[in-house]
Amino acid sequence: MFRIGTFVLHLFQKGVEAEKRAISFLSKLRNELQTDKPVTRLEDELPDAVLWNQYLDYQRNLSNGNGEPSWFQSPWLYVECYMYRRIHAALAQNPPIDKFDVFKEGKAQNFFESQEAVIALCTYFQELLKNIKDLDEKQLQEELFKLLQVSLWGNKCDLSFSAGKDSSQKSSPLQSLENMIPYILVNDMEKLWLLLINTKKRNTETSSVRVDIILDNAGFELVSDLVLADFLLSSKLADEVHFHGKSIPWYVSDTTKHDFNWTIKQLQSANHMWMSRCGINWEGNLKKGVWVYLDHMFWTLPHDFSSMAEVAPELYADIQKSNLILFKGDLNYRKLTGDRKWEYTVPFHEALNKFHPAPLCSLRTLKSDTQVGLKPGQGEQIQASEPEWMVSGKYGVVQFDAAL
Repeated sequence: MFRIGTFVLHLFQKGVEAEKRAISFLSKLRNELQTDKPVTRLEDELPDAVLWNQYLDYQRNLSNGNGEPSWFQSPWLYVECYMYRRIHAALAQNPPIDKFDVFKEGKAQNFFESQEAVIALCTYFQELLKNIKDLDEKQLQEELFKLLQVSLWGNKCDLSFSAGKDSSQKSSPLQSLENMIPYILVNDMEKLWLLLINTKKRNTETSSVRVDIILDNAGFELVSDLVLADFLLSSKLADEVHFHGKSIPWYVSDTTKHDFNWTIKQLQSANHMWMSRCGINWEGNLKKGVWVYLDHMFWTLPHDFSSMAEVAPELYADIQKSNLILFKGDLNYRKLTGDRKWEYTVPFHEALNKFHPAPLCSLRTLKSDTQVGLKPGQGEQIQASEPEWMVSGKYGVVQFDAAL
């Protein structure tokens, strides 16, 4: 008994010391950020440190001797990603708290506070499944469009955007979809449908249709993505779905492997028939291999996606096998378009900067000031009456690119 007590005390003391070191790391980070210090090289030995330091060298070369890259003078996307990487390092270098997700509590709270919406969505979907084999093409298309929109507006639930404040989905979004249509500035759902239905018709029994979903937020948005993925399988529009999450805690509410598995477990054990049914079915999809979860470290690097073929060729080669890639959320949109201040009318295909691994589509509510592919005058018209339209989360896009 004495030995066990000593061991527990030793562990406790190690934990306290690790917490103190992590707080010291984070205090240093805050000071650097607030006082516009130069961005420094990562000194940890985590697997991605070399790539981060190479990217810093690239930023230094861009400055052409006009000073070191710093917090206020460097591209916002870069220093924002760098901040989250430094937060991760503060814990990752300090066992026994090296596996701790500092954002875990907020993500769990968002999920539980969205229960009403989760129940409504799971109930709707399970009722839909009862008759899905009897739906004709037109009805199938209507249901796909509904679930695409739920997944789109589920993207509003972003804890980094709300600075950690309540961003849960309080009520069923299914009831308000019709009213939200005017706020979808680019609506390529028809193009998505044509791609999926034509791919299904062309496909032989020997080849399978694969859809990839590049995930964004945990909580209600993740549940909406899982429902969409289940619909694609159940309707035979896809044979397998590959989910891509983050390998480290990222942008407060982004989905990690733990979040993905935890969400399915929560649904399985829920005291609600249709939530539980969803969780059981989704666990089964993972076991059967028709759902696959992946978390390549490229998704938590500062690079635009146009660099993927060079920086992460194995990931690029993998997603090239997909029939359709769905990119969820604002950060993915920024990385797709290089986070540049584009003219609103620049074609999406051009802004992708030769990133065309497979047909792809962005499902994104606007939370940052980059947007392409609008009609002439469309952005200016909204700007005149709503100066904050690009960062309010009120507007969304379902923006498709057919690849080469």
